Amino acid sequence: MITAHLPAGYVTGRAFARSGPVLWAAMLGGVLPDLDLIWFYLIDGRAFHHHHYWVHIPAFWVASAFIVLPLATWRGTQWVRPALAFFAAILVHLLLDTVAGGIKWLWPVRDRFFHLVTVPAAHAHWILNFILHPVFLAELAIWAAALLILLRRSPA
Repeated sequence: MITAHLPAGYVTGRAFARSGPVLWAAMLGGVLPDLDLIWFYLIDGRAFHHHHYWVHIPAFWVASAFIVLPLATWRGTQWVRPALAFFAAILVHLLLDTVAGGIKWLWPVRDRFFHLVTVPAAHAHWILNFILHPVFLAELAIWAAALLILLRRSPA
């Protein structure tokens, strides 16, 4: 996915709540794994694919959830739904990246990327390969769903 992580986070958040901290937590979770792009471009000099970084490794988020969710419960029930929405949106992010980008679902057992579709390098720029591939229709559908939910939303 290139553009649909924020709207997917919005859709995920709306599954948990109409507005407020829960929705914001899901939207943050929807884009957080791609903040590694800052490191990828500015520090690492694009040395290797950004899905190698820990923020794209499901085992990291499972371990984080095992720490954060009990703490959220201990802190008070008002923290549980935002934490659940946050981790659900991260899961959605990783699932969307599995479509064509590849995610290391079995790391640390296997250091292999899993993906459903291989986007061929048919055009000069990598972004054209994705935008002109049928898989981009899924991104457009996610945007359409988020926009539909936003337009139909009742006042909070």
